[in-house]
Amino acid sequence: MKIYHPKRSRPKITVIGGGTGLPVILNSLKNKDAEVTAIVTVADDGGSSGELRKMFNTVPPGDIRNVLVALSDIPEKQKDIFQYRFKSEDKTMNGHSLGNLIILATSEMQGSIYQAIQLLAKMMYVDGHVYPASEEPLILHARYKDGTFGEGESQIGHPDKTIDYVSVSTTDPDQKTAKAGKKVVSSILDADMVVLGPGSLYTSILPSLMIPEVGQAIIDTSAQVLYISNIMTQMGETEGFSDANHVEVLCRHLNHDFIDTVLVNNAEVPKEHVAKMANDEYLFQVDHDFKKLEAKVPKIISNDFLNITEKGVYHNGDKVVEEILRAVSFNHRTLKL
Repeated sequence: MKIYHPKRSRPKITVIGGGTGLPVILNSLKNKDAEVTAIVTVADDGGSSGELRKMFNTVPPGDIRNVLVALSDIPEKQKDIFQYRFKSEDKTMNGHSLGNLIILATSEMQGSIYQAIQLLAKMMYVDGHVYPASEEPLILHARYKDGTFGEGESQIGHPDKTIDYVSVSTTDPDQKTAKAGKKVVSSILDADMVVLGPGSLYTSILPSLMIPEVGQAIIDTSAQVLYISNIMTQMGETEGFSDANHVEVLCRHLNHDFIDTVLVNNAEVPKEHVAKMANDEYLFQVDHDFKKLEAKVPKIISNDFLNITEKGVYHNGDKVVEEILRAVSFNHRTLKL
């Protein structure tokens, strides 16, 4: 059992992930009394990010762009410009986000993706810290339970295959082992709480954890590690998964029961909404298995965290952050007593 120790009156919360889930939490954390750090996955190889990654052998900028916007205090009009996606008959530009191109250009000017992010964070009045999990693009590898293998973040999900294990490597044939980016490890070790998710289990959360230095830091940190369980299962990744299955996969990948708290949505997604989404990326609502969860995790927080929109089912960022801050405050108060 970890012994938590208060390090500061303003708690430091480090959030690890990618995709659409990470900005939701960061946006809600932004105006709270906490020091926020975002560690962003760099294994994306699809869409605009994937194309730019291949053209320039660069870290995919899409998730970084969304995180900068989520933590930014610039006016909404300026955010809209940064997020603008070209609609052009010219295939070279069509589909690319202006922010992705700005990140790429700044990276070339500054000589590194790390320096580029720090400069853009200042320009965008970002309240917090943003670090890429690695400063080089990573390749996500999957081993399936039938003994076959797959490669690529956008390619490993198959409806007819079950993922058994994922790992990451660099694109450099002479240096395959991925290295953590600057300040990533220290941000984990010095945190009061490390938050994982919400996000795709195999393609948003695990890619960062499978960087050896990052995985070890997660195990070694004295911070409370909190996992936000997914609301819906995902096609090609987590069909038939319960919340306990998600936790089991995370722990198995690090060969350690490292999760201290799990946030679980206990509100039911309306059946008509599930039916509407069934043929898309998502399948069904994640089942609950509290008995197995209790065997793996010391603390379970269940509540209505639903935010249903026309685009899909998401976590209610404000409600999730309320529980995160309550958990951090509780640990601090208990130890001061």
